[in-house]
Amino acid sequence: MSSVSKGLGKVEVKLQWDPSPLGQPPRHLDIIAATYLADDPYGQPAYVVHYDSRSPDGTINMRRHSQTGQGFGFVEEMVLEFDRLSSAYARVVVGAVIHQDHGHRTFDDIANARLVIVERYTQLLADDFAQVSASTAATVAEFSRDGSGAWEFQEMIRGFDSDPAAFLAQMGSIPRRP
Repeated sequence: MSSVSKGLGKVEVKLQWDPSPLGQPPRHLDIIAATYLADDPYGQPAYVVHYDSRSPDGTINMRRHSQTGQGFGFVEEMVLEFDRLSSAYARVVVGAVIHQDHGHRTFDDIANARLVIVERYTQLLADDFAQVSASTAATVAEFSRDGSGAWEFQEMIRGFDSDPAAFLAQMGSIPRRP
């Protein structure tokens, strides 16, 4: 894990889930990354990356995308290049959301949903959404700069009962303390 302590470089977020049973509408999940400015790390995102989009500078983009879960292994993949991300940004929050096009669905309704985050050969996170099974969206990770400017990873499993648009506004908020 020495690469983590030196600061993160290129990180991959991978998502998989089983397709819908025959005759049922497709289940569509997305990876989402929201990037926050250094002068407002908990405000509105400077930009959001999801399917069919990428960051303005190309440092965060989707490598694979699925609208059905069909395929082998991880069917959705996002790449974040922290070693190239401008110093204007201090925080990136990553999550997954279930599209609600065909009725209300939670992670409990999605068979074998699984997400992993890796940097090179180091697995930073593996999660099956069990902690947030009653949610329609979830954050999974927060990446932030430390005092030296190096990027660090923090697990951040938080469930939301939101549609994709509302989730974008909520995902980077400061967690409520009990």
